Amino acid sequence: MGVRFAVLGPVQVTADGRELTGLAPRHRAVLAYLLLNARTVLNADQLIDAVWGVTPPDTARAQIQAAVTAIRRVLREAGAVGLLATQAGGYVIDPPWLDSQEFTSQMAAVQSNADPGAATQRIRDALALWRGQPLADVNADYVESARARLEQRRLAAIERLADIELSLGRHEDLIDELSAHVAAYPLRERLSGQLMLALHRAGRQADALSVARTLRESLVEQQGLDPGRAFVALEQAILRDDPDLQARPSQAAVREPGRRANFLPYDIPDFAGRTTDLERIAGHRPSVPILAIDGMAGIGKTALAIHAAHRLAGSYPDGQLFVDLQAHTAGHEPVEAGVALETLLRQLGVPAERVPASVTARAALWRAELAERRTVIVLDNAADTAHVRPLLPGASGSLVLITSRRRLIDLDGAHALSMDVLPAKDGVELFTSIVGERAKAEPSAVLDVLQLCGFLPLAVRIAAARLRHRPRWTVAYLADRLRDERRRLAELSTPDRGVAAAFTLSYVHLEAERQRMFRLLGVHPGRDIDAYAAAALAGVPAGDAEMLLEDLLDAHVLVQHEPGRYTFHDLLREHARATASAEETSDARHDALTRLFDHYRSTAAAAIGLLYPFGRLRRPAIPETGSETVPFRDDAEATAWLDAERANLVAAGSHAADGDWPIHAGQLATTLHPYLDGHAHHADAITLHAKALDAARRRGDKAAEALALLDLAWVSWRQGRYEESYEICRPALDLCRDLGDPLGQSRAYNTLGNVCLRQHAYERADHHLKHALDLSREIGNRVGEAYTLSNLGISHERQGRYPEALDHHRRALELHRRLGSRNGEARVLDLLGQVYRRQGQYEQARDHHRQALELYRELGNRNDEAAPLNGLGEAARSLGDHSQAAAHHSDALAIARELGDRPEEARAHEGLAHVHRDRGGLEPARDHAKRALDLYTDLGVPDAEGVEVFLAELG
Repeated sequence: MGVRFAVLGPVQVTADGRELTGLAPRHRAVLAYLLLNARTVLNADQLIDAVWGVTPPDTARAQIQAAVTAIRRVLREAGAVGLLATQAGGYVIDPPWLDSQEFTSQMAAVQSNADPGAATQRIRDALALWRGQPLADVNADYVESARARLEQRRLAAIERLADIELSLGRHEDLIDELSAHVAAYPLRERLSGQLMLALHRAGRQADALSVARTLRESLVEQQGLDPGRAFVALEQAILRDDPDLQARPSQAAVREPGRRANFLPYDIPDFAGRTTDLERIAGHRPSVPILAIDGMAGIGKTALAIHAAHRLAGSYPDGQLFVDLQAHTAGHEPVEAGVALETLLRQLGVPAERVPASVTARAALWRAELAERRTVIVLDNAADTAHVRPLLPGASGSLVLITSRRRLIDLDGAHALSMDVLPAKDGVELFTSIVGERAKAEPSAVLDVLQLCGFLPLAVRIAAARLRHRPRWTVAYLADRLRDERRRLAELSTPDRGVAAAFTLSYVHLEAERQRMFRLLGVHPGRDIDAYAAAALAGVPAGDAEMLLEDLLDAHVLVQHEPGRYTFHDLLREHARATASAEETSDARHDALTRLFDHYRSTAAAAIGLLYPFGRLRRPAIPETGSETVPFRDDAEATAWLDAERANLVAAGSHAADGDWPIHAGQLATTLHPYLDGHAHHADAITLHAKALDAARRRGDKAAEALALLDLAWVSWRQGRYEESYEICRPALDLCRDLGDPLGQSRAYNTLGNVCLRQHAYERADHHLKHALDLSREIGNRVGEAYTLSNLGISHERQGRYPEALDHHRRALELHRRLGSRNGEARVLDLLGQVYRRQGQYEQARDHHRQALELYRELGNRNDEAAPLNGLGEAARSLGDHSQAAAHHSDALAIARELGDRPEEARAHEGLAHVHRDRGGLEPARDHAKRALDLYTDLGVPDAEGVEVFLAELG
């Protein structure tokens, strides 16, 4: 077999059938240009000009020399050292076999062959040398013009073949083949004319004239031209049914059985990426002869299958077959198995009179014909397993590639390849290959467009095509148009195709109950959903909802990134919303959302009740819904559900507040408060509580307004916005007094007391906290009593009243332990550690801080870990263990920054400043002290004064 070179597709070098690797992209560019000019001496300047044009890099000559060295190294591995020679004028390559030269030789032989049958076979053999777009993996200045010349030669061969086949009366066999070529080259008049003639001779005059109309419209739209005289004459002859257009009986012939045929549609010239998928397809042969490619509409299944089939054509010498089963083709019913079998048998060359009438007999003949052949067969656009099962070969060396929008999970013996959206790199490559230089000038805008297209190949192609035909648009302008969700799907459409149209075809093939689930999922305000939420949305049992979701997943209208959770591709979500608006009544959408919000509210209440059993007094009473709720077996499952649903719960609460569900919004926000606070999800908390506040005020619900204000005041305190917290809390206290709500009053007083503690206003803090303590005791709120006791302990400790501080903390600790409130227990242990350190009992201090930290970590409460870590750092520094002190303060700093806990962040910086000063590191000490000072100043607390003194001492 020897060394063979190929440029009619990706550039390849093979030796005895084995592909030689090791050439980088620039090396392939140089090799390809040498091959295109085989047996011609090219100097370095010519190669530089070919590769880079008028703007070569300074290293161009060195890169050419490196490329030649790399090519020779690869050829040396094949034992072909002398193929690339250096002569006085430059470099010359003498390939023993080159596919483009073989193509030229085959076509030259056609001209001297008088036998039409032999001529067609020779042309088909020549066309079989093409493996896709010529020079497909080469990026150089010469490529565009060279590729165009090669493509013209291929098209000339296709048109020559069609002329001969038409002269032999094989018009019916040509229709599918020519249709594919016309689709790839819609402005090629000769191809369209040949298809029109074949259709006319097959008795399909209307279809022939439709081809003519399409060409006319395309020419006017894209070039502003009318068809040429020859085309117009043919069109007029078809209109008047000119008898001269019919094939003479003496010319009629059928395709010879056993003749090699290639019925694959033309491989799109800008196919991009999918390297992993292509490797999987190539890697499965011949051990797995059936490969089912599935994916959502517009994902590129057909393009992948056709591209792979072209690449593998050389391994299947008996032909390449193709049939579109039209399961999702607008205006067409799916092709029945019998019809598809007839098409495939005729493509194999079986005469019409030998094709049996029954499906069973056709399937048997199909298997028999394939038994001794090696063909690659593409069954495109299948509805389901039943649709393709009769078309599968028996024992055969053939490869079958099936594409479908459904997962063919019960297709025995087949391997599945589920396609995902394009990786960013492949998306950029595809977009740039269509748009050209404008895309390279705006890389960030290109990524914006790709993200707005959801990296869906069909959407990317349409967006790129719109930009290519609008020279005044920038990529950024296109991105701005796509940002409007209301018009995005309309932007991603052309007269012939569109993303929404592709999605609609998937939708209409769903059964009614699946269509309803699809529509209602479009009403959901969140990003993903589980079976329980879907059940509530649709008003069906959870088991039925899961089955429907799995069916939609198999139909590729849903995506699953993790088990049990389902989501839409962004564009499909917009389509589902539009479909729901069009096909569901407003009452039906309202009822679905009410059921959903009921579910989220009641399930959140169940999870919070399990995790935070001591806050029952402050949580709203949630009415029974009658729908299934998630069965939580332990704290871990409740936390996992809250973590998974957090974004959906925030979206649901916001939607409820903006719509007709203000009570749901307020109750959901209040219910979730301890979880959002304990896990430091402060941004989500602000969103929910602010929405709940707006909804309460619109409704005139003073009790709900007070609750929302109290929760917002606490979040502000958490984030160190003390003045804001105080200003929010004062009206909340007034509302609670007017409402006669002692629990709300105690919460307000406690928050006001905490603000005053941070501001070192200890007398005011004591005043507020004693009010909170009295109210908690009055209503029997033992948890509130315990927290307020520990807050009073903080005040006493700050005032140097250590025995009173210890007394309050110990009483609080006893209450928390009696109640089983472990978070409260951890907090008091940390506060006791501070008192012990102030008293000089450093070992006891360290022991209590460590107990607090371990308990917080056991409970998964990262929100409060920074405080005991800082306490451990302060205790270690007091004991002279500077290394341990630095480690603890650094850990505290990392957590505080992550969670936005500015008070503990400032405390960590202050601790690190002292550690570095004690070690003699004055510069890092100053740096940390300045950072602490900035934070304390921003927080508006007196702690800044101590840091200023410290900085002055450093000098």
